[in-house]
Amino acid sequence: MKKIKVMLNGLPGNVAKVIARHIMTDPRLVLLPYALTGPDIDASHCHIGSVAVELIRPDALEKRMAAIMAAEAPFISVDYTHPTAVNANAQFYCRQGLPFVMGTTGGDRQKLHATVIESNNVAVIAPNMAKQIVGFQAMMAYAAENFPDLFKGYRLSIRESHQAGKADTSGTAKAMVDYFNKMGIPFSADQIQMERDPERQANLWGIPTTYLGGHGWHTYTLISPDDTVKFEFTHNINGREIYGQGTVDAVCFLADKVAQGATAKVFSMIDVLTAGKKK
Repeated sequence: MKKIKVMLNGLPGNVAKVIARHIMTDPRLVLLPYALTGPDIDASHCHIGSVAVELIRPDALEKRMAAIMAAEAPFISVDYTHPTAVNANAQFYCRQGLPFVMGTTGGDRQKLHATVIESNNVAVIAPNMAKQIVGFQAMMAYAAENFPDLFKGYRLSIRESHQAGKADTSGTAKAMVDYFNKMGIPFSADQIQMERDPERQANLWGIPTTYLGGHGWHTYTLISPDDTVKFEFTHNINGREIYGQGTVDAVCFLADKVAQGATAKVFSMIDVLTAGKKK
């Protein structure tokens, strides 16, 4: 079986390191020894196990990528960089005709999708690569589609906590806002309560100190107009391992779509889960 080549961008970031380990231990994949990184990274390489991955800063992007593509293409690009780089990176992938999996949150998501479609590229774009969370989102999407105004009149609060280094509001929480809107609750993403203070996370939220540097806790609370009914949905993730297998599945799914000749298409993680169910 010919292995799928993967270029993982975002090293030496913590999430990217987790994803790298999953790629390296999957028999279907091979990790290329190159990665796009940020302008503030001074290191020339990042060591993942026995592999020394060359870190490519923005000022060397065009020259190095031309050589890498000539030597390694075709390959799937996986992006776990920084929210501020989302749209620029996507534009680069699309100019070069590189199919990609976008695990980075933030950026202009409408523009992100449009960039893929207009360039005839293909990508998997998702605010969360954890398969179980995606399954929960799929359930909420089903309710939003089939039971409009289910919670009309209810009050909604959304609380999310992530490590202090996460620059943007949770993409998962933002996605959930749309589902609740369709179920009858007027609510905007700027009403999401975002926590990034480690002291509050430990003392008020009860997040284990071991995971203050890497977690994703979310709670969605709905209360009826007369305060007699309360619904609460919670998903708390400690660490980053849960994102690894979902990303690997997304890479394999996208490679299949490329082989089938797909163009001008953005896939979601729900598409990835659905395809896996049919196998």
